[in-house]
Amino acid sequence: MSIREEIEARENAMLDKAASLSSKSRGREIEEEPDPVRTCFMLDRDRVVHSKSFRRLKHKTQVFIAPPGDHYRSRLTHTLEVNQIAKTIGAGLNLNLDLIEAMALAHDLGHTPFAHAGEQVLDQLLAGGFRHNENSIRVLTRVEQHKGRNGLNLSHEVLDGVLHHSGYGQSESRSYTLEGQTIRLSDKIAYVQHDIDDSIRAGLLRIEDIPADYLNILGYTHSQRIATLVTDTIKYSRQLILGGGHPQVMPSPRIENALRGLRDFMFKEIYRGPVCQAERSRAIFIIELLFKYYCQHPEIMTPLYLEIADREGIERAVADYISGMSDAYCISLFQDIYIPQSLVPDAGKLLKVF
Repeated sequence: MSIREEIEARENAMLDKAASLSSKSRGREIEEEPDPVRTCFMLDRDRVVHSKSFRRLKHKTQVFIAPPGDHYRSRLTHTLEVNQIAKTIGAGLNLNLDLIEAMALAHDLGHTPFAHAGEQVLDQLLAGGFRHNENSIRVLTRVEQHKGRNGLNLSHEVLDGVLHHSGYGQSESRSYTLEGQTIRLSDKIAYVQHDIDDSIRAGLLRIEDIPADYLNILGYTHSQRIATLVTDTIKYSRQLILGGGHPQVMPSPRIENALRGLRDFMFKEIYRGPVCQAERSRAIFIIELLFKYYCQHPEIMTPLYLEIADREGIERAVADYISGMSDAYCISLFQDIYIPQSLVPDAGKLLKVF
């Protein structure tokens, strides 16, 4: 028996009956020889961690564009917080933590520079629209390269969890795995709470500004709110899983209503507030001009994107190219292309040379 088979046997013996077993995965688009040590979900996680798109998350905006100081969240730290929250919930429900981690680390790889401002403008520029969760699937299946071919060839379960992590409406489709449902909820728990924390740090929000009805239920500190949401989700989801009906991962109605209320409050006061809107207008201006430029000069892009242009059209290729950029790289390109720079040598430097 290989090490991987030993791990799979432990999963079969120890995980909840509603959990996703790696030995019963729906597989990959391209069949591969199983790894001798890692399960399919462990392998997926490792491929994500070693991808270029994962490394770029360090330099992509979460909410505030290029904030001063290094205490504000980036898209990478958001991803790590989602992973931590989701694995805690998953451990409490005895789900597959390797699958949860693979989904968590991959879920935001399709985010654009400048957060939702970039998503908004690409959605307007592309004929078929642009949604970051769907773009994450493109990154994982088309843009990233692995062993000389397009895509990381991840398991169906991971791709499903990434695709369904976004949104918070009852009518929206959910992941067919409990691990995927855990990621979807953990994403909301993470960004609502850490965006409150960052907004207070930025001086845009005071704890006194937040409706007390929600804080009385969830807690007045960052850690209290996360603890309340995680603990309640574990307890309520256990009841749903053991109830014999359709198992789901979700908090109790009272706690969920408070989370939704906080989320709506943040959209009104912060995400659509004057500071974020001012930053958004500047970011949209940059991306619109870069999009126009690369559509007119596609030869400047790398061969991968030229191949995409040949197969799917120039606008799709440019959207893939821009969405993969970090904020700083996007700004740097804009400056190189559109900001006038003198071509005359510095006379002072010439005098020193001669």
